[in-house]
Amino acid sequence: MDTVVEWVDARERLPRSGTPVAAATTGRYPDGEEFWLVLPLYFTTLHLAEDGTEHHDCFVDSDRVVRLPRGRPCAEPVTHWAALPDLPGLAVRQVLGDAVGPALRQADGRD
Repeated sequence: MDTVVEWVDARERLPRSGTPVAAATTGRYPDGEEFWLVLPLYFTTLHLAEDGTEHHDCFVDSDRVVRLPRGRPCAEPVTHWAALPDLPGLAVRQVLGDAVGPALRQADGRD
């Protein structure tokens, strides 16, 4: 299956709060080497860190690491983001509960 990815410059537009995205982030490894890579993150208008710090309009990864849009002070800013593609054979990005089994069987061609 092929999908088209539309990258959005994080300085120009941000996703809706709660949206999971593919995010291009840049930074520098401890050895000094620069990187630019894609990570799965979600965007939120408000994130409360474990230490109580409030972060506004930020991207957060599964380890709760906060990354800000490029142009704001951040060690690993998000330069671009893209909406995640739909699940195989479906027009949605998420299936939950009892609907998962039938959706997987349909995608595998077993239904």
